Amino acid sequence: MEEKKTVWQHLVDRAWSEKWYIGLSVAAACTAIVLGVHAAAVLLFWLVWMAALLSRSAAPRPPPPVAAPTPIETDNLGLLASVFNALDTPILVVAADETVLLQNQAAEKAFGTIPPNSDLSARVRSPGILDMVRETIATGKANQIEHSERLPSEAVYIVRVAAAEIRSPADRRLYVLSYRDISQARRIDRMRSDFVANASHELRTPLASLRGFIETLQGPARNDAKAHEKFLGIMHEQATRMSRLVDDLLSLSRLELKSHIAPDEAINLGPLLGHVRDTLSPLAEDLDVEVTLVVPEQPIVVQGDRDELTEVFENLIENACKYGQEGKKVEVVLSGGGDQPAEVSVRDHGPGIPAEHVPRITERFYRVNVEASRSKKGTGLGLAIVKHILTRHRARLLVQSEVGKGTVFTVRF
Repeated sequence: MEEKKTVWQHLVDRAWSEKWYIGLSVAAACTAIVLGVHAAAVLLFWLVWMAALLSRSAAPRPPPPVAAPTPIETDNLGLLASVFNALDTPILVVAADETVLLQNQAAEKAFGTIPPNSDLSARVRSPGILDMVRETIATGKANQIEHSERLPSEAVYIVRVAAAEIRSPADRRLYVLSYRDISQARRIDRMRSDFVANASHELRTPLASLRGFIETLQGPARNDAKAHEKFLGIMHEQATRMSRLVDDLLSLSRLELKSHIAPDEAINLGPLLGHVRDTLSPLAEDLDVEVTLVVPEQPIVVQGDRDELTEVFENLIENACKYGQEGKKVEVVLSGGGDQPAEVSVRDHGPGIPAEHVPRITERFYRVNVEASRSKKGTGLGLAIVKHILTRHRARLLVQSEVGKGTVFTVRF
């Protein structure tokens, strides 16, 4: 019975393997009957043809290839190197004997070339990293620490080491040492804390003044009309200073929220600069400063936000009038257009800015001269606002200054 089942299964398999020929033969037989050939003859011929077809020996098919396990040849680390080179994170592959087997391109760029099979302790001088690697080799558990580099530049990394789930033919286990750069995050945290400290300091002084004057008016000067008038004037000045500071802080916050959105309004810079000059003319007269404006005949149009650009040039021209007051003259020149980038330069003939201060003057609350800035009612945020606005407008602020000869602020679009 088992033998009959095997024969029948063989016939079924043969018929299935020849299904296309069988189908064609059935179609041909039906066509012959339709054309008038006797059905018995067609059936006899078809049965003989089928017997011959099923009885012929089929060519043995090769067995499907069996995927043999391909162990990773970790002595030849080409595959790992190709994968790690695609990452921008510095990575070292270390053996259990603390030798460096490979480094990716990011690690080579950050730390220099490390020859294969170099001892890790000869290349990594940090005791904390070495102790962490040795602990992972001993226990097999992943570890990480925060590590700071001072040379060639200051950098902070989260260094992590973990055992890789691969072994070499020599049964050496591999460990992956990675460096994640968090320098930018640390700088931002430091800037944020500095900003909070500076803002608190700037607000503390006028608040202390207000509190002192209020206590004086409530106490010893309760009935002194002259003291009332004097102290109320100072209190108004201090409250106005706090109001300006809060307004500038809010402006910075709004600019940071939309810094990634470039404005798309077409602005003709000539009339805008004329409006700014007219607005600041009372201040210039009070300071005995002449503001001149040079604008070409053809219109120079840029993509921008009118209110924000007005704030930029008001800041620059007002600063030139206040801090370049000794030169008695401020020159505003508009140039460019066509194939050339539009430029607005604001030149004063004051004392100038020492070279060591120029790179930092756009930082929040940074002042070249603290007393002079406060006496001129500055908040220390004006140029920071200018920088943020120009960043949103995809423009640049260039500063050229020479002590004793004045300063030129150039806005290039």
